[in-house]
Amino acid sequence: MAAYAVCVRGDEILLARWVAGDGSRLWTLPGGGMDHGEEPARTMVREVEEETGYAAEPVALLGIDSVRSSWPRRFAGPGCLQGLRIVYEARITGGELRHETGGSTDLAAWHPLSAVPGLPRVELVDIGLDLWRERPPTGRSRLSVPRDPTLPPNG
Repeated sequence: MAAYAVCVRGDEILLARWVAGDGSRLWTLPGGGMDHGEEPARTMVREVEEETGYAAEPVALLGIDSVRSSWPRRFAGPGCLQGLRIVYEARITGGELRHETGGSTDLAAWHPLSAVPGLPRVELVDIGLDLWRERPPTGRSRLSVPRDPTLPPNG
């Protein structure tokens, strides 16, 4: 479980650059994994501060995205992971922009909304922006990742 923020100021969005295990760098929404027993909105506030230096407050719950992946295992059936990503609209209330050190991101920056399609980014950026723009009553983006066809029906 993880919680993320869509922070839009004027015509800009706040993004953090995630450093993948293979060293690749992709822009993502500020946010991340929940600590055991942590309330989701508190997770978002904590993660925004850790990754960007800003204090933030939730404005609205935009939706929940479910992501699944599988991988082959040597002596058993496929491994499977399901993640729930809770997406909030957030407002910056203080702090100063800074980059995270020693974490999963290495940069934080405001980007023009019009430039987002050209950025190297994870799909969560597009999902978050879709939720922010459309505000679907079900809280599910039309861009949400479809079910992994390699998984069994209940897997």
